[in-house]
Amino acid sequence: DRDGYLAPPADGSKITIEVAKNSKRLQLLTPFAPWDGKDFVELPLLLKAKGKCTTDHISPAGPWLRFRGHLDNISDNMLTGAINAFTGEASPTAPATAREYKSMGLRWIVVGDENYGEGSSREHAAMSPRFLGCAAVIVRSFARIHESNLKKQGILPLTFANTADYDKVREGDLISVLGLATLAPGAELTAKLRHTDGSEDQLRLRQTLNAEQIAWFKAGSALNVIKAQGR
Repeated sequence: DRDGYLAPPADGSKITIEVAKNSKRLQLLTPFAPWDGKDFVELPLLLKAKGKCTTDHISPAGPWLRFRGHLDNISDNMLTGAINAFTGEASPTAPATAREYKSMGLRWIVVGDENYGEGSSREHAAMSPRFLGCAAVIVRSFARIHESNLKKQGILPLTFANTADYDKVREGDLISVLGLATLAPGAELTAKLRHTDGSEDQLRLRQTLNAEQIAWFKAGSALNVIKAQGR
């Protein structure tokens, strides 16, 4: 039965979608900016998550799901359920802090524990961090689907080559991720931690991006690549 079916136009370039400006549930997406070709240098540590950090910790569901069509609004739940390694408590101020960094033109980094992003394949758990300025997530290990979702949104998912290096990350650290100009499948990167006392630690990082996923990172997201290809 094809009653009610409206075939798409041959040329969709002239089609516009309008959403009420005061809508709290719907928002048109703006493409994420492409990589600027530079290393991530001394980005602030937004959060060091301790223990289990599921997609529901990163992007809680429940009443928040009414905003799933409005990325700005739903991002107000970002990482609010994650346990801060320095306080042992949840992180209700994470979105506000991220927005403050974003207003200053700063991107930021999250550090996580084992199997980061386990649970449902909730895409907002990657979209909200990207929207609020996340550049990279560095963890002991990832849940596979969440790692893939981060790649699609242009966030670098990185793992400590030595999992014990998680313990070297301190509160207030500024983190650099170096070697991005030569990013290639299987290539290690270097992280430099500058601590508040002026001392530094240098760590090795691993990544699992293939050539297609590196193109996503450089373009800013997988959707940006698809759009450029005219699909």
